[in-house]
Amino acid sequence: MSTFWSIWISVIVLGTVFGCWWLLYATRKSQTSDTETDRTMGHSFDGIEEYDNPLPKWWFYLFLATCIFALGYLALYPGLGNFKGLLGWTSTNQWEAEVQQADAKYGELYAEFGETPVEELAENDDAMKMGQRLFANNCATCHGSAGRGSLGFPNLTDDDWLYGGDPDSILTTLHEGRNGNMPAMGTMPNMTSEQVDQVVNFVLSYSGREKDAEAAEKGEEVFAQACVACHGDDGKGNQDLGAPNLTDDTWLYGSTYDWIKETVVNGRQNQMPAQGGRLTDDQIQILAGYVYSLAN
Repeated sequence: MSTFWSIWISVIVLGTVFGCWWLLYATRKSQTSDTETDRTMGHSFDGIEEYDNPLPKWWFYLFLATCIFALGYLALYPGLGNFKGLLGWTSTNQWEAEVQQADAKYGELYAEFGETPVEELAENDDAMKMGQRLFANNCATCHGSAGRGSLGFPNLTDDDWLYGGDPDSILTTLHEGRNGNMPAMGTMPNMTSEQVDQVVNFVLSYSGREKDAEAAEKGEEVFAQACVACHGDDGKGNQDLGAPNLTDDTWLYGSTYDWIKETVVNGRQNQMPAQGGRLTDDQIQILAGYVYSLAN
């Protein structure tokens, strides 16, 4: 933060505190007596009138105490521009301290589960309770609290996996992340609108849903040029590349003619962020066990 903005913020904050202090004294001195009177302010609503009486002393002193507390807080903690406070507190320092406390408290338990194979963890109730919390904090935003995914985010509870659902594949995904890339027009960037229609119909023909049988027949040749490199001759995909199976009823972005056409024309880019570095190896081991348990 620049010096100008630091001073600007400090002036506003301190001005507000001292302004409240002044307002309390100014309004109290303007009243002629600390005793109650029958004089009103001229305000009346529903038979209730506002009297011109001073604040009760306990209330007045409570407001003053609030101002004093505010000044003390601003002296000890950050709140005045670049001034870091006498205690040197930061949210980062507090977070690191809490992480250290958690590691000291749960590290041994994490380490015990970290040495356990994924398949065994999936059958351990205590490990799965921990795994569920790790999943809720790190994965549920994309995959949903139940792991069923949504448009563009894979369902983790079925047996259809882009990169494999065995323990080693899940661990690799969690540690390193995944970057999915479906290029527009596949490997045939000069694909015409007619050829797009043909290849979409061909893909739909895998499940007998093509709109135009003649176009689907011609689309096989387009598929061979634009799609086979990733999805294979039979359209069943390639887990090494993260290329999905086009012959089943599991679709990441929808399986209608319009959805598939949009995928072909514009391509798709997906990223699964790496958890390595964010979570410890032991935590990832437990999380992998939980993810594995969702589909097994």
